[in-house]
Amino acid sequence: MPHRASDAEESLLSNYSPYMPNAYINTRRLHNNRRRILPVCLSLTALALTTLLVLSWSQQRPDQSIVASEPIETEDASKPPSVFIEPPKFDPLDPRVSLKGPPTPKFRDNLRPELQYITSWISAGWTNDVMTYANLIYLGLITDRIPVIPIFMPTHMDGALPTIPFSEVFDLPRLRQLLGKPVLEWREVKDRESNIVEDLGCWNIWEAVHMHEKHPRISVVAEHHLKLDLSYTKAPDYVKLIPGFEHDLHATFWSLATLAFPESRKANLVPPLESSVHHVSLPPDEQMLCYDYLYYVCAHKPHEWETDYSPAWRYVGQHMHWTKRLEDIAELAVRETLGVSDGAPTPPWITIHARHTDFQDLCYGVPIHECYASISTIARRVSEVKAELHRKGIAVEHVIMTSDEKDPAWWQEVAEQGWYRVNHQKITEAHGQWYTLFVDVVIQSSGKGFVGTDGSTMSLLAQRRVETWHNGVTAQFKWGTPAADDH
Repeated sequence: MPHRASDAEESLLSNYSPYMPNAYINTRRLHNNRRRILPVCLSLTALALTTLLVLSWSQQRPDQSIVASEPIETEDASKPPSVFIEPPKFDPLDPRVSLKGPPTPKFRDNLRPELQYITSWISAGWTNDVMTYANLIYLGLITDRIPVIPIFMPTHMDGALPTIPFSEVFDLPRLRQLLGKPVLEWREVKDRESNIVEDLGCWNIWEAVHMHEKHPRISVVAEHHLKLDLSYTKAPDYVKLIPGFEHDLHATFWSLATLAFPESRKANLVPPLESSVHHVSLPPDEQMLCYDYLYYVCAHKPHEWETDYSPAWRYVGQHMHWTKRLEDIAELAVRETLGVSDGAPTPPWITIHARHTDFQDLCYGVPIHECYASISTIARRVSEVKAELHRKGIAVEHVIMTSDEKDPAWWQEVAEQGWYRVNHQKITEAHGQWYTLFVDVVIQSSGKGFVGTDGSTMSLLAQRRVETWHNGVTAQFKWGTPAADDH
């Protein structure tokens, strides 16, 4: 608040006597005037500073629309007006940023020298290969390396089928965005038509975890499709989850991750095996880190994908969504299977996956009809899933059976339950045999409910997807004896 003179002061200043010095009177008046002027000066100063800041900022970062429509005055009128051009956006997830350019005949020619990469190979059925690639990507996350994903092989299908790229099944751009990290395919790195055989040193995990094997896990992907001549170095024994236990083959993520760093790599180098083509012996590559097989890898316990804390699922697997094209093909197959008319919405459904065929090897002498879960056993599980969905306020009447069973009598029992079966023949004719598998797994993962076969990794992943993507209800039926699923 401004200072106000007392009545005595006002009187003294207005009726000063000749004995009062003029300096005192002038000082008092000046003091009061300064009190009044100070707020005005401060306001004007703030306004001036604000104006200067705005002008300075607009000179450094002019608004594109204003600058483009109003020419800037310059001393030289012959010069064209300057226009602000937005710089191109830098996307670290763009594969072109992770490589020197398009695929090259030699993969090394396309690697950026300042970046590090990681890769591995597949050697199992398709679902296990999916899990292997998820493990690879997760290992890339914790080692700060860029995963390079190979192709899918028709391991449990007709061997004459062509290979399938990862990105034909999974939405790779979406995966990159959800991970916030780059992920590459080998076909983006090396030209698929190249016949140049390149040398590469890799870690041999298989021999370190499998007590009765004296060689790495062999995969035709690297040698025949990527034209790589591999020289393997046995990984240290400490990578094995349970040392000395012959009945488990798991390594751990972080024990393998240590080999991605210079000190542990150097400390664990032993004489490498000779490669099969060029007969060279190379230590594990430092820029393109590679392992022979990453299916049997966990953080805490064997078969960790069965747990809700599985890091490979939580940080990678759940983000591996289907491509839009694959979803559209599966959606059409569902509508045709359920007989949905044009324009009508697709109703919710429950999918069953009954895995048979190769599981007969696990029956251990029990007759097949007693070993596999009966249709009535599966029907009880379906009823339980329906009831749980009903408690959530979701009514589901349609049930789709997916199975590798060939017995017509078994399928007749399925039909008698009122359950539906996808026309695989039509899918094969339209899209090829690979897509009978792909359509099944998309349908399994897209229902409101799912009932699967205990011990099947295909059922396991379908269960995880339904629960995570759709907040659905799932169950698995046990098998092996007639009473295995009693509960």
